[in-house]
Formats: sequence, C-alpha cells, structure tokens
Amino acid sequence: MVSLPQAIPCARRGRGRPLPLEGQGVGGDRGDGKPRGGGREGGGKRAKPAGGGKRAWRWPVPERIRPTRVGLGYIVGCLIVGVAATNTGNNALYIVMAVMLGVLVVSGLSSRVNLRGLDLDLEVPSEVFANRPFHMRLHVRHAGRLLPRWLLVFSLGEPGQPLLVPYLPRRGTSRGYLELLVPRRGRHRFSWVHVGSIFPLGFFHKGLRYPLTADVLVFPELFPAASLVPERTSTRGEGFAQRAGWGHDLHSLRSFRHGDDPRRIHWKQTARTGAMVFTEREAEEGRRLSIVFDNAVGEIATPDAAARFERLVSEAATAAVDYLGRGFEVELVTRDERVAFASGPLQRRAVLEALALVEPRPLATQVLRGSSPDAPQLRLAMEPVEAA
Repeated sequence: MVSLPQAIPCARRGRGRPLPLEGQGVGGDRGDGKPRGGGREGGGKRAKPAGGGKRAWRWPVPERIRPTRVGLGYIVGCLIVGVAATNTGNNALYIVMAVMLGVLVVSGLSSRVNLRGLDLDLEVPSEVFANRPFHMRLHVRHAGRLLPRWLLVFSLGEPGQPLLVPYLPRRGTSRGYLELLVPRRGRHRFSWVHVGSIFPLGFFHKGLRYPLTADVLVFPELFPAASLVPERTSTRGEGFAQRAGWGHDLHSLRSFRHGDDPRRIHWKQTARTGAMVFTEREAEEGRRLSIVFDNAVGEIATPDAAARFERLVSEAATAAVDYLGRGFEVELVTRDERVAFASGPLQRRAVLEALALVEPRPLATQVLRGSSPDAPQLRLAMEPVEAA
C-alpha cells in the first residue's frame, strides 16, 4: 500500500449541526489532544468556508430524528400508561405519564443543544488512491461556554469508519481521524460533515450537517507491481540489460578472437592460463520509460468498456509508480497532454494527477508516440468503442 505523505488542501471549518450516522466507530480523542484511533498525521492548509471566500456562514442543516429501539420501547410505554390513566382516572398514573413525557421533552432539548456550537477543520492527505482506505484528520472545537458535549459521531457520508468523540469539554478541542474509501478516481468534493448523537438517554438518534468544503483529487487505483515489460528501443543508458555490450560491469570471460579490442584483455587470467582471455561487459540499458496511454477510444457506452478503460488507467499509474520508485525517468503521453521525462516525487505527483483526470476522447487516426525514440515504451490502448 502506498504511504500517505504530507497533507495538502483540506477542509475549512463550518458551524452547524450534523446528521445521523449509519455506522458506529471509535476514534479521535478525549479532548486532551491525544488521538484515540489509528491513522497518519499530516499537516495541511485549511480549506475555504462553504459559503465562499468571506466568512458567510451557512448554518447547520438538521436531519430527521430516528428513534432507537430503546426510544420505541419508551414511547410504547408512554402510550400504555396514557391509556391506563384515561381508562381508570387514576391521578398517580397521570403524574407518571406527565413525568415520562417531560423526560422526552428534556431529552429532545438536551440532544439539540449537544449538537450545536462546534467549529470543524478537516485536513486531507496529499495522496488518495481509489479503492484504498485513507484518513482525514478532523479538528473539533467546542465554541460554547456553558455545557460540554457528549457522544458525538462524525462522518462524511462515504464508506468508511466514522469518528466517535465521547466527551468534549467546554472551550475544549479534540482531534481524530475519519477513515474513508473512495471507489472512483477524479475530483471529489465533500460539502458536509455529518454529526450525530444519541445523547442523553439514547431514545433518539439526532443529527446535523455542518457545511465544510473539502476538495480531494483521487488518483487511480494501484495494482500490485505487475509484469509489464516495456518495448526496448535502445541499449544506451545507465542500467544493465544482462547481455554483452559496452557497459562497465563484468558479463563473462571468453577466449580472445580476431578483431576484439586488445584493451579489454584480462591479463591476470591470460598469465594464469597461458591463453588470451577477453573480458565482456554488461550492455547498458536506458533508465527511462515512456508510458504511452492512448485514450482516443470513442464513446464508452457500456459498463464493461468503462471498466476496461479504468483498468488501463490503473495499469499506467502502477507502472509509473513502480518505475519511478526504482529511479527511472518516466514520461506520460496521452491525447490530452504530455508529461515530460523526469524523476522523483514531483514527477510522480504530476503523472498521477494527469491520470486521475484523463477521460476518453474521440477516435483519432494519428499514432501516439513518445518524445524519445531511444527510450523503452509501454503502450496501453484498448480497442476503440464505436458509438451506438
């Protein structure tokens, strides 16, 4: 699995209330700044408020209230007591029913206050790959002055593990990680952070949605390093091709032949054996790779064709990451753009960004070629899909 290095643009704070969450997970901290769950910490910029460049707050949006099993049982109990009090006229039953309904009212008001008055900041990792779990760091600050917050569950509405903050003191902060998984490459925007809670008595699950804009560029899915063999078009370079040539490493020793270079005679072996021994060196091979991805496939109208296209994108990304990790200079050529030869983390990011945004293009007759005829090429193309 590819590691997540330093983090980049992220999400900016929002004020409001979030929505009920389907899953329940534990992570975050107790309000003392010590993370409870796993994940990788990374720095990042703060994103813009959801309303625009100025601090034009969009208030939290309430979500529907869902009764829990305990809450349904309690409501049924209130109905039974109410029917019994009406039929019997017993004042004690009327008092019991009034107390039970008062508990419901207090529970509703307490849960409403418990979800409000939060400031949220979200940090997004710099590398996010499709179909791979990743972590976003969430900073939560309690802006209220009177009461602490209890049993808050945060989520972004995507598949993954939500964040549970059991206790948030007054004017306190908490940090934790939201684990997510995005199935598709490309640009994704998270517009809301959902906050839910069953506090105080667990009768109802109430939620709010806090506006919080986070833009994430998801890179293509990476496969295990496959046996993708590029086409060899040259023997010049810095690597070695496991065959005789004009390199520097020793390939083999053999008898001297007429026409061999006398400067490559192995004199020690010649003196030991009494016969002329010639030294063969390894042939050098270029440590460059040109990845030629032809995305001129026409209109993709079927799910199978779309899956084949996405697999080719992932194969190109896998090859680029693999060869760049081995110190190669890599070039990416598509119908949209050409990422020139380079190596290192900046080239890795440039290639992955280009592949994350590549789209099918109309059919073209011109052959797509790399910029260097001497560099080995990895050509990736699918059969054109004719428009229906």
